[in-house]
Amino acid sequence: MTTPSPIWCKTKTDVSFFTSESVTEGHPDKVADAISDGLLDAMLSQDETSRCAIETMAAGGVVLVAGEATTKSYVDVTSLVRRTLTRIGYDNPERGLDGRSCGVLVALNNQSPDIAQGLVTSWETRMGLAREAADRQGAGDQGMMFGYACSETPTLMPLPIDVAHRLAEQLALVRRSGTMGYLRPDGKTQVTVRYEGDRPVAIATVVISAQHDPDVSLHQLTADVLQFVLAPVVSRYDVDASQIELLVNPTGRFVIGGPMGDAGLTGRKIIVDTYGGMARHGGGAFSGKDATKVDRSAAYALRWVAKNVVAAGLATRCEAQAAYAIGRAHPVSVAIDTFGTGVVPDSRITDAVMDVVDLRPASIIERLGLRRPIFSQTTCYGHFGRELDDFTWERRDIAAQLQQAR
Repeated sequence: MTTPSPIWCKTKTDVSFFTSESVTEGHPDKVADAISDGLLDAMLSQDETSRCAIETMAAGGVVLVAGEATTKSYVDVTSLVRRTLTRIGYDNPERGLDGRSCGVLVALNNQSPDIAQGLVTSWETRMGLAREAADRQGAGDQGMMFGYACSETPTLMPLPIDVAHRLAEQLALVRRSGTMGYLRPDGKTQVTVRYEGDRPVAIATVVISAQHDPDVSLHQLTADVLQFVLAPVVSRYDVDASQIELLVNPTGRFVIGGPMGDAGLTGRKIIVDTYGGMARHGGGAFSGKDATKVDRSAAYALRWVAKNVVAAGLATRCEAQAAYAIGRAHPVSVAIDTFGTGVVPDSRITDAVMDVVDLRPASIIERLGLRRPIFSQTTCYGHFGRELDDFTWERRDIAAQLQQAR
């Protein structure tokens, strides 16, 4: 078969291919995300009003933690970094980093007072327009955020990114369980899905790059990936998986990995974190940021909106967008796009959303419970599409209200 393109490429028969990727917890960028989110959670557990924008870089044998943290809590940053690294599996220099002995540098400062004043005294307050408590807290930054949902999977996520995440999870599972004990923490997955029209019909190509011990042959690795990683995952999906082209470690070897193989940075996997490229992204990363940063909280709220629009049967695809001005509580714009799949005009769905959902930052934080130390759970395998108890933005609790738009 012809190798599919990694982007939409329409043909005369209306067949197309779309590709998404995921990474494991040991990928250097995810190591950085895990440290940033771990520090955020540690601060929130002692002080729910902590305001953080924590950035981490991991390279070679050094981890640098920098950024902003205004908090009443006390966190031993160095100890938390070491615990995070060893939990992931970096407890031996041969694996790319040894959390017990690596260098840890800390350069954290308080949040800029120019930003802080917009959080505690919003534009609406200064203009004399504040009428409710939620009006008094402004957005922590300007920018635009997106949320997306579609009917391709039971969790209302696009199929390519959903399969890629589950494969990455499975890689970590078989490593930790000892089923493939020769694996090391770093890894990536990539999934290409064949579409007919807008309907996913087959998984065409899967690429799996898995860090491994040096004495493991590519033949053994490929056979084990097929049996213990690929087969259990693709069997969960109601699409054709009989003709998958499987590529395992296409360079032939993947021994040097983690921060020893490539520098890791917080927030460098924003497409992995969201919808695998199927929907737009506002540009702001999530990890290390508390919920006053609308980069994170509004993106979660908009996933909640889009998911409930689809769950309500108002569309089979929905993208929700909001934009904010720093220091202002109310979004400057809200838009809904159902890509022609809506059962009513998008304007009616937008009106229903505005009637049901309060997108002011303080209201989002309260409704979704985003002052809790829950963010380490979001770091790997997708912020969206995992219906865990703490992932309040994955609930379908406003679908019935939105159905009134019919």
